[in-house]
Amino acid sequence: MASVFSKIIAREIPAHIVAESACCMAFLDISPLNYGHTLVVPKTEVDYLFDLEPQMLSDLMVFAQRVSRAIDQCGWGKRVGVAVIGLEVPHAHIHLVPINGLHDLEFSNEKLKLSNEELTAIAEQIRSKFI
Repeated sequence: MASVFSKIIAREIPAHIVAESACCMAFLDISPLNYGHTLVVPKTEVDYLFDLEPQMLSDLMVFAQRVSRAIDQCGWGKRVGVAVIGLEVPHAHIHLVPINGLHDLEFSNEKLKLSNEELTAIAEQIRSKFI
């Protein structure tokens, strides 16, 4: 059965996509820790990040770097934190989260509740910075 991320990649369910390449996609987390919290996924459905083929893992990380640079320019944090948890959805993914301090990347923190309009505006802002 296809993961929710595979359904987003196939455009079967909506998402706030901020960037896409031939092998990867980045879209906003719907329960973000901060404005700009983005998920970066390979288009190939593989459950565990470190089971990706070496070239795909490399491509995913370089793509995540490009996305993080766009997020960084939006000014939501001092840095973009990176987390790989991989337990909530059986599809390899990287969390990119704007942070101002060490504890901003704790997934037990309360999540933001943003409207569709707010998520759309955030996605547009990141897209405008993506090169």
